[in-house]
Amino acid sequence: MTASPVDVAIARAHQDEWARVVASLARRFGDLDVAEDAAAEAFAVAVERWRRDGVPANPGGWLTTTATRRAVDRLRRESHRDARQEAARMLSERGPEGPTGPVEDDRLRLIFVCCHPALAMEARVALTLRLLGGLTVAEIARAFLVQETTLAQRITRAKAKIRAAHVPFRVPSPSDVRERLDGVLAVVYLIFNEGYLSGTGDTALRTDLCDEAIRLARLLHALLPGDGEVAGLLALLLLTDARRAARVAPTGELVRLDEQDRDLWRRDLIAEGHALVRERIAAVAAGGEPPGRYQLLAAIGAVHTHAASARDTDWSQVVVLYDRLARLDPSPIVRLNRAVALAEVDGPASGLAEVDRLAADLDGYHPFHAARADLLARLDRAADARAAYERAIALTANPAERAHLTRRRDLVAGP
Repeated sequence: MTASPVDVAIARAHQDEWARVVASLARRFGDLDVAEDAAAEAFAVAVERWRRDGVPANPGGWLTTTATRRAVDRLRRESHRDARQEAARMLSERGPEGPTGPVEDDRLRLIFVCCHPALAMEARVALTLRLLGGLTVAEIARAFLVQETTLAQRITRAKAKIRAAHVPFRVPSPSDVRERLDGVLAVVYLIFNEGYLSGTGDTALRTDLCDEAIRLARLLHALLPGDGEVAGLLALLLLTDARRAARVAPTGELVRLDEQDRDLWRRDLIAEGHALVRERIAAVAAGGEPPGRYQLLAAIGAVHTHAASARDTDWSQVVVLYDRLARLDPSPIVRLNRAVALAEVDGPASGLAEVDRLAADLDGYHPFHAARADLLARLDRAADARAAYERAIALTANPAERAHLTRRRDLVAGP
């Protein structure tokens, strides 16, 4: 059934405005629960009112005003919270706001607030993705490779810990920014990843999430221009997003990197990303800190986007970079990506041997089965390849990826 124009407008407003509304309310009222609940109530009211009265000319302003009123009403009802009640009265009168500190953007500032050191890293990332990334619990759970119930409990405990520890919502100081940066970078990266290959729904790509992640990365780079990992993250996102137009075929099927039409790649983003990578290489050569995770991933992206064709890719350099990355982050996913690169250097049998060592860790991760299927097909093990493709198809909900994997499976379905 085709969605109505109002339903489309509400869905678009949720994508575009949720983070702005939550961040604005969190700054004004200093309470994450109040901000999230009031924003949710405003969207619920919008479903009813917009269908009756039409979509307002400024949906974001309408949602922010409605959410603010709901937050004020809630705080006034809670008579035992006298300080909050007075704050609500003052804020509702639109009095002067306090200083913004080193981070002026509401959404970016709220990410730093959520990435408080009192919380475990996983909780910081999950909480911020929920409040600002607009991701559902299911989407975040996939990003963490954990069960939805586990992720939901993690978010609930994070909020409870903030309340129990009386962690203040305040503008992060320069020392806070430095202390919380790792969690912030992880948040921005995961927001981009969910946008670049959406895990749910009928949309292969969520360009709003990709654009928001790049916007936040640019703000971080402006805030900390000398930080290597910030520059590395921005370069990584630019080099990856440059391939966006070539990533999905007109048929709706995902297009692998080696099959993409490179004429569709955005050369301006590639040039910007390469410049950032070169700057970091020069900084390291001049005695700077050795490259971290995001700088190494950006360097891998630079190798791929430098090649005029898939055949020209310097896979030996890619393997070297993954070797360095594995020393910093020996996670199963990094080792899987290294194995795929190794197969291009030493052959599919060598790559498959490395992939199979990861089975216990990655059995529920569809790229593991997709990579394994591809290597099995290259080794002419058709039955095993088809079974691996079937497993990968069953584990992904992205329509473009399902179409791609189905075609790849059918290519090895003959005698």
